[in-house]
Amino acid sequence: MQQKFISDKIAIIGIGLIGASIALAIKHKKLPYRVGLYDHNADVRQEARQLSIGDEVCEELAEAVAGAGLVILAGPVGAVAPVMQALAPHIEDGAVITDTGSTKRSVIRDTKDLVPEQCHFIPGHPLAGTEFSGPAAGFASLFEGRYWLILPNGADTEKVAALEELLTRLGAMTEQMTADYHDRVLAITSHLPHLIAYTIVGTAVDLEQDLKNDVIRFSASGFRDFTRIAASDPTMWRDVFLNNDEAVLEMMQRFSEDLTYLQRAIRWQEGDKLFDLFSRTRDIRRSIIDAGQD
Repeated sequence: MQQKFISDKIAIIGIGLIGASIALAIKHKKLPYRVGLYDHNADVRQEARQLSIGDEVCEELAEAVAGAGLVILAGPVGAVAPVMQALAPHIEDGAVITDTGSTKRSVIRDTKDLVPEQCHFIPGHPLAGTEFSGPAAGFASLFEGRYWLILPNGADTEKVAALEELLTRLGAMTEQMTADYHDRVLAITSHLPHLIAYTIVGTAVDLEQDLKNDVIRFSASGFRDFTRIAASDPTMWRDVFLNNDEAVLEMMQRFSEDLTYLQRAIRWQEGDKLFDLFSRTRDIRRSIIDAGQD
């Protein structure tokens, strides 16, 4: 049985990689929804029109959310609260609101007094993306076989089911969890790796010129992977670290302790400790591949 929103219009606020990809996936799969888009940046709106993303690119936020049964906030986590406040007077009673941000405790905390009383806020987070941003970065298959985490947040179970059904039709696999658990898991699987990548590439930037040139010229695949991650949207990642500071700092402390252990093993030529750690980490890599998340 197909779960229903109050209308067949979906409003997407923020036309970056995620927002554009949602619109393109709906179009590609011929789902029975009308998609209205809005972005605060006029150049982004114009680019989205030129790329024919969605059914309508609106000039005003109020126009985009008017009559929508589902509103998707697809901007940085730091923008969720002000956007929620701005759309509240214009959204339909009974509409579902979700977001796509990488932190959840801060989003729920910052919006708890802003969500319109008759609406259903169901935070979400697609575990999909690339280092590229903007409307042109979007593509219809971005969510295929990727997890999309859902936080029911006390919302009506039928509305949660309707959202999950839509996301499944976009190709995603849905999983429900709490905000606290989400932020701790993402701190180690996503946030800390990005922080390490930014740090390593930043170290290369600060090297003396000749050495820096050769680091770039002779970069191996490992360093190239770090540069790809470090090329991600700086606004988005600034907001992620500031809004998930507690969990990120906890994981940074654990990482620092593990790094000290490795330093000691290298200094004292304790090859058995290095071999044991590298063997355990290789097993983790194999389990990721087996889970289809490579």
